[in-house]
Amino acid sequence: MKRVFFAILLYSFFSSLQAQNDEEVGLVSRFGIAGGFTPIIVFPNLSPINDELNKLGIDEFSTSGMLNFGGSGYAYIMLIDNLRIGGIGFGGTLSRSKIINGYSNEINYNYGIGGLTIEYSLPFINKIAVSVGTIIGAGSSSIEIYRNKSNFSWDDIWKENTTQNINRKLSNTFFTIAPMINADFPITRFMAVRLGVGYAYSFNDNWKADNDQSLIGVPADLNSKSFFIQTGIYFGFFAL
Repeated sequence: MKRVFFAILLYSFFSSLQAQNDEEVGLVSRFGIAGGFTPIIVFPNLSPINDELNKLGIDEFSTSGMLNFGGSGYAYIMLIDNLRIGGIGFGGTLSRSKIINGYSNEINYNYGIGGLTIEYSLPFINKIAVSVGTIIGAGSSSIEIYRNKSNFSWDDIWKENTTQNINRKLSNTFFTIAPMINADFPITRFMAVRLGVGYAYSFNDNWKADNDQSLIGVPADLNSKSFFIQTGIYFGFFAL
């Protein structure tokens, strides 16, 4: 899937360069500004977590996609034809829970990314805005583990030195570069719908536990890289 995505990305980029050099095309630079709601489906590798859930007797996380919600926006900067700059942020959570031997077990997986977006709208495509670009930013993924036997008491929490209750948070913060290709379909001059795909690369595989303590022995394939499908509803001004 990644190979197909990058083949499309490279084809679109070089086709754009060829069209720009053709004096007979008569292209007009796009302009506009927009922002809106951005649901995104991400596909992180959850196999190492699901292996542990199986050992505990808890249902696995779905591997068919994780729904994230967020927002994004952009504006054509006009200094460079068809180039737009903006920002994006999105995040989501998967959760599984089960009572085993009188203990309430809950596992949460959280994932999110935010950053600057740089996109180039292909000038030879009319009626819709097809763009190639990237997200440059940072993100985080975390695993929350809870195992509780009973209700909590304020006084007992401050006095306890051993407990039957477990509360762990494992986290990874990373920088990301996420190449993407998007298509914005105008419904009116002031509203558009987006559909696109991308792949988020993560740079930092060091995980932390609880209060920023180093976590060793993390499976090598538990990382924050992810293919994603982007959708969105944008409001603003579109001149295509």
